[in-house]
Amino acid sequence: MEVNAFILELLTVLLGARLAGEAAARAGVPAMMGEMTAGIVLGPSLLGWISASHMLHLLAEIGLILLLFEVGLDTNIANLMRRGRASIVVAVTGFVAPLALGFALARWGFHQSAIVSLFIGGALTATSIGVTMRVLRDLGLQRSRAAEVVLGAAVLDDVLGVVLLALLFEFAGGGASLLNAGRILLFVALFLVLAPVAASLMSGLVCRFRRHSVIPGLIPTSAVILVLFFAWLAHAVGAPALLGGFAAGLALSPHFKLPGLPKLAPDADFLTDVEQDTRPVIHLFTPIFFVMVGASLNLRAVDWASPTVWWMATALLALALVTKVIGAFLIRAERKERWMIGAAMIPRAEVGLIFTELARTSNVFGDELYAVMILVIAGTTILPPMLMKRLARQ
Repeated sequence: MEVNAFILELLTVLLGARLAGEAAARAGVPAMMGEMTAGIVLGPSLLGWISASHMLHLLAEIGLILLLFEVGLDTNIANLMRRGRASIVVAVTGFVAPLALGFALARWGFHQSAIVSLFIGGALTATSIGVTMRVLRDLGLQRSRAAEVVLGAAVLDDVLGVVLLALLFEFAGGGASLLNAGRILLFVALFLVLAPVAASLMSGLVCRFRRHSVIPGLIPTSAVILVLFFAWLAHAVGAPALLGGFAAGLALSPHFKLPGLPKLAPDADFLTDVEQDTRPVIHLFTPIFFVMVGASLNLRAVDWASPTVWWMATALLALALVTKVIGAFLIRAERKERWMIGAAMIPRAEVGLIFTELARTSNVFGDELYAVMILVIAGTTILPPMLMKRLARQ
């Protein structure tokens, strides 16, 4: 892509995101809904002014990583650990139920092959932590008990999803290695344990170095460097890059404590400066991610006249909604909180699209099945924010 063309696309994305997000917020709807709608309108579904180009996807990925960094900054690790049992129940149920029932429905309800049914079930296991946490933040619920349960469950969902995606990729190539999947799971677990500790040590060094810095911008630059380094490291060990952003945010959170090494932990003023100085960078990049989620949903690819598309999409959408809510009703919580947790686990967005796109490029999904999954992912991404908004008003 020529530089001029890219600049025009980026300008269109940022302007569309700002205008649509502002309009959505004024209408009492989460801003990310407006940004996603902007992507649908500006993308191949309607106007075709922007495309899912490689450069825009990279910027969107950075936006997602920074969004998870912000989530980490707002996370109280002690509260998150206290919700561990509830998060595990919600995550495991929300992973196993869609995978098993999605496979069964596709295999015996719609007579698909085993590999096709596995990919359909796999796409339904996903939870878009980016969409979920942005909606909770827009509703002012990012520090609620429900948010803590959802965050823990969504992180675990991402880890399980990475392992499943690795297995499905090998299945599509003609074989699968449980040893490879186990290796990935081990690396991800080690990363999640060690990354926050390493990030806290590194931020302590930056805190000491800034006393001698003579040029401005040290804190936001250092924070972004730390985020990108841990995102790269997460990807290198087989984990989603966004988990690196979350680990860095967790380490720089005022609530994060480093046992046994108090002298290397950053002081409160430094952490406050990190939070204030990095917010503008985060708010610049994250709307790009939500616009690109909308732009990735090519609704023109749907054969609207096909009865199979409608029957299959409706059945899978209903299953996708119900199977993510089940886990929330297996934990101890008030009824409203259970519904909020269940609704927050529903969005598939970019994570579901990754499974679907892999199936398409591996020639597992044809055009009709691809259209079905686009409809399902669109439904699971658009409906939950509206439900969460309604629950927040009650």
